[in-house]
Amino acid sequence: MDAQTIKERIAQIQSKREYLMSLLEQPNLGTLKIDVNQALEEMDELIDEYRRTFPDTES
Repeated sequence: MDAQTIKERIAQIQSKREYLMSLLEQPNLGTLKIDVNQALEEMDELIDEYRRTFPDTES
């Protein structure tokens, strides 16, 4: 997988992260809030790892 493909996939992940953040604002989320928080944590870790691996790229 080349760097451009990885960059595009990270951009997709970042856009989905915004959706998950909006889900957290829903009052009827119930126990799914735990799963949404976990997904956000994992996304943040992935994005951080990407930035450490490709420090010269903007994302």
